[in-house]
Amino acid sequence: NPRAINPRSVYALMPTPTSTPARVRFAPSPTGYLHIGGLRTALYNYLLARQTGGAFILRVEDTDQKRFVADAEADIYASLAWAGLHPDEGPREGGPHGPYRQSERGRLYEEAIAQLIEGGHAYYAFDTEEALQAAREAAGGNFKYGASTRMAMRNSLSLSAEEVARLRASGAPHVVRLRCPDDETISFTDLIRGPVQFASEALDDQVLLKSDGLPTYHLANVVDDHDMGITHVIRGEEWLSSVPKHLLLYRYLGWTAPAMAHLPLIMNPKGGKLSKRDGAALGIPVLVHQYQEAGYAPEAVLNFLALLGWNPGTDEEVFSLGELTEAFDLSRVGSSGTQFSMDKLAWYQAHYFRARPTDELARAVQSACPVALSTAQAEAVVDLLRERVSSIDEIVGQTYLWQAPDTYDEKAVSKRWKPQTPALLESVKEAIRAMPESEASAASFHGAIEQVVTTAEVGFGAVAVPLRIAMTGTMAGPDLSALMAFLGIEAVCQRIDQAITRLGG
Repeated sequence: NPRAINPRSVYALMPTPTSTPARVRFAPSPTGYLHIGGLRTALYNYLLARQTGGAFILRVEDTDQKRFVADAEADIYASLAWAGLHPDEGPREGGPHGPYRQSERGRLYEEAIAQLIEGGHAYYAFDTEEALQAAREAAGGNFKYGASTRMAMRNSLSLSAEEVARLRASGAPHVVRLRCPDDETISFTDLIRGPVQFASEALDDQVLLKSDGLPTYHLANVVDDHDMGITHVIRGEEWLSSVPKHLLLYRYLGWTAPAMAHLPLIMNPKGGKLSKRDGAALGIPVLVHQYQEAGYAPEAVLNFLALLGWNPGTDEEVFSLGELTEAFDLSRVGSSGTQFSMDKLAWYQAHYFRARPTDELARAVQSACPVALSTAQAEAVVDLLRERVSSIDEIVGQTYLWQAPDTYDEKAVSKRWKPQTPALLESVKEAIRAMPESEASAASFHGAIEQVVTTAEVGFGAVAVPLRIAMTGTMAGPDLSALMAFLGIEAVCQRIDQAITRLGG
């Protein structure tokens, strides 16, 4: 008799975090590509597993066939691999608790359903969609299929045993529902939020097995977590309201519930949950593969996500994956929603990008560049722009590195291109032409500019700014002398000639 069990025994059965190996699972649904919030969930699970010497398990929850996306599982794997979060067990890795796709685990769900029905904790429901809709309309949209309404519906509790047997034998469409108690307080301690309790009368009799024979998330989740020996469940806040139903299932099936932690929502800058639609409107990528395609360093994304809800208790902000593993503590994850900041992510991206070895960046530049570059040229480009950009795409996008500017910024020209400018630049060209090619260093180009400034008795900007316009088409760019050294004497002189011809005096 389930009512003879103290509801708080559900709480008492739940383990607390220990230093023993944690078995955790990341369980995405292949109904779309992996969301950036999903990657944070995977990261926190991964960190706890690695920290305790446990196992990080990938389980694909693919029972929602109506929304199934064919290549979503491949995207999940590719995204985790890009981030360096490699599962110990999963559909591809195998393991002692497979299969790891829910669509392949039907026997376990059938056994659980049989046990629940036999114990009086679940029942068959034969209600048509029309009947359910009529009940909703009669209740003014507040209908709840539960203790106060189930006997008025068409199910194995309200029908005779003979009628139920006849309907099942005839193949009548039906679902299996959880039989929730109506007068209990269901309590547990969330590892992030502390004590949480629910009134059972607020619960509905959740569908456990759909009419197509596939389990819902609630049944499959509990059965799989038990079968796979999951010790800690770390998932999003949106699943918190499902916990009482899951705890009832653990109780009715005679199993011990794992410890649970529900992560705070990731909010968009306007305060709402970060959704695909809002992200697109605000210029925030929400799918993991979009960050990979945009050239973000996985280290930057992981570091950013780790501190999007968790704090180390210090002012430290930069962590390698190994350092995160050592420092991570679920008790330091906050319960309030945390705002996604592209500016902060850009800061991490710049940090990790600039820390990459020059030769590694140079190879990436060579691979992406629209023109052929020698190793020395690619390394020179990296040195020139490393402190100004945060991705290879930004480097390659500096078109003035590869070709003379096609256009010149009108505002810059009107402001800084004066009648005496052509004569000053001609003087710079003469000084440059006088330099031996072997001495065409940044210091030599700077010296040539200084020579003209001194001779003409003008300010440095009167020469340097229009010279930069000639080199880049704008007043922006890296160190001018270093840029000229990269371009070389011939290219610099050609660009001076082009600018004088097009912009005049």
